[in-house]
Amino acid sequence: MEKAEVWFNYAIELAKEFGPKLITAIIIYLIGSWVIKKLVGAARKMMSKSSYDESLQRFLLNLISWALKVFLILVVISQLGVDVTTFAAVIAAAGLAVGLALQGSLSNFAGGVLIMIFKPYRIGDLIEAQGVLGGVKEIEIFTTKLITPANKLAIVPNGAMANGNIINYTAEGKIRVDTTVGVGYDEDIKKTKEVLMEVLTSNPLVLAEPAPSVNVSELADSSVNFAVRPFCKPEHYWDVYFATVEGSKLALDKAGIEIPYPHHVEIRRNE
Repeated sequence: MEKAEVWFNYAIELAKEFGPKLITAIIIYLIGSWVIKKLVGAARKMMSKSSYDESLQRFLLNLISWALKVFLILVVISQLGVDVTTFAAVIAAAGLAVGLALQGSLSNFAGGVLIMIFKPYRIGDLIEAQGVLGGVKEIEIFTTKLITPANKLAIVPNGAMANGNIINYTAEGKIRVDTTVGVGYDEDIKKTKEVLMEVLTSNPLVLAEPAPSVNVSELADSSVNFAVRPFCKPEHYWDVYFATVEGSKLALDKAGIEIPYPHHVEIRRNE
């Protein structure tokens, strides 16, 4: 009974000593979190009014948010009576080991900074990088998020993005659609080119400049192949591609121009 009373008195003394500090630390954390939220919101409004690039906005806001949260945690720890300088020294000592273990993450952070500085792509751009084709949804501190044509989310490390090859289909505002159409050797080349060109020029999504082109690209085994090359805006790529393939088949059929296909000859032996 006396032992229980000793522990009870010890708990009361501990609560008297650390209770106010703990309550104050909780209040500081709650108020600090609210202030950080307001500051980030204010920074977002300021960047929007200043016409900051959207990708740069998100990157800087993430950076500001994390920096303020780290500062708030240090303040809360200090309020609990922990020596912040000692704590910082411990963090610095552990930082080297953690840094070596997280070289990839540091590389991704550096890659994110380089992407923000040189801007090889922006949010909304259609790009191909690291074997992934997709529209840029978000550029974060460590990764870039892409939406593929199949509407799948691809998350690519910024380190690889910054150090690898990037094809930006949106940067020039126009993209060429490459299709190939084959016709029989007996068909008139000039007439075929006129029919295929009409398919391109009648499509409102095909750009007039650069002008679309239709040229003989190959004399294949069973067909004369034409390189059909319209230009369009990047966001219209697949619409123009499918319209060109389907329209070419319909237009050639209407003009009586044969599209060759494999013929299977069946040989029967006389029984």
